[in-house]
This record gives sequence, C-alpha cells and structure tokens, in this order.
Amino acid sequence: MLFLPISLALFFFLILLLPILIFLVQIKVIEVAFYRLGLNPTLGVLFFFLCLIGSTINIPILKRKVAVVRRDEALEFFRYFFGFTVPEVQEQVLAINVGGALMPALLCLYLLPKAPPLAALISIAVIALVAKVFSRPVRGIGIALPPFIPPIASALLALLLVPSNPAPIAYISGVLGTLIGADLLNLPTIRRMMQPGIMSIGGAGVFDGIYLVGIVAVLISQ
Repeated sequence: MLFLPISLALFFFLILLLPILIFLVQIKVIEVAFYRLGLNPTLGVLFFFLCLIGSTINIPILKRKVAVVRRDEALEFFRYFFGFTVPEVQEQVLAINVGGALMPALLCLYLLPKAPPLAALISIAVIALVAKVFSRPVRGIGIALPPFIPPIASALLALLLVPSNPAPIAYISGVLGTLIGADLLNLPTIRRMMQPGIMSIGGAGVFDGIYLVGIVAVLISQ
C-alpha cells in the first residue's frame, strides 16, 4: 500500500534545510555527529533517505469490515419513508508504516544498548504522555500530531537526563514515545470511530515528527 504522508510543512522545511545539510556535510560535522550516534555516516544518511522512501509503504497487519452510512439521495429516501438507512460495508485496515515505524523502531533496538536503561524508560514514558496529550484522532485522517513537538520534547529531555550523550535517548524516546503515545494509545478511539480506510502506525499524522526526531538527534549529538 503506497501513500505520501509528508506534510507540506515538512516538505518545505526539508527544502530549506537541504543547503544547510550540504554545508554541514562538507565540513564533516554530520560525519562526526553520526559517529557519536553510533552510525557510519554513509549508512546514516542512507538510512534517513530510505525512511523517506519507506514512508510511502504500509504493511497491512489487520483488516475488518465496517458499516458506513452515506448521505446521498437514495439512502435519504429509505431513511425518510421507512425510518432506516442502508449502511455500506467498507474495509478498515490496520497497517504499519515502513519508514515511519518499522525502520525507526529497528534503529531504536540498535541504539538501546548505547543508552542508560533508566533514562531510556523515563524518556519513553514522558514522550508517550506528551504525544498522547497533543495527538488528536481526526476522522478521515487518523492521528494528527504537531510535527515539531516530538523532536523538541525528546531533545530537551535527553539533554536533561543524559547531557554527555543525549542523541541515543533523544532518538529512542522520540520514536518509541511517539509511536506509543500518538498511535498505539489512540488505536481504540480510532477503531470506535468505525472509519474505513488505512490506519497506519507511524504513517500520516505522526511521520513528520518521527522523521524530524532523527534529524534533531543527529544535530544535538555534536
């Protein structure tokens, strides 16, 4: 399943950020930053590029039928004269986004041994709470979360808890906390909305924030 979850805000942000990133690469700042994050610089850049590509791919993990009442003239006729409507059966798909959930979660597993366990647990819990508070289930969209909240909150928390090496904590908490707080904790609400279509974990609505978490984690690792 393919779709483009990147908002226009993130698109223009990346366009504006591109010249800065090119300059940083030229002076090898990014190279040092990736090493401190525990990644080979070439593989690190490739990883973020693949996440961008992978954000268009959803892997279905659960499907169910939902009854949707459409408001058109034919159905309104039944409702007016017979007192009932004829629901239309559609499909609701729960999926996991490759670039917004699967790949970042795998990188978190790689980074976990490099992070203090207690700080990791605390930061994940705090960011999950923040993501839950600021996320909103939106009919026809799914989960909506302001994109700059996860990277800013996770970076500040990481700098507070592990000032000597904040990058792994910032990335782990920003990714896992967002996925738990914004997506997983809101799944029951989304399912109760009986909304047809794709409900993507790590997809549209939270991908922007998770992707920016990676960029911020690299930049604060210097």
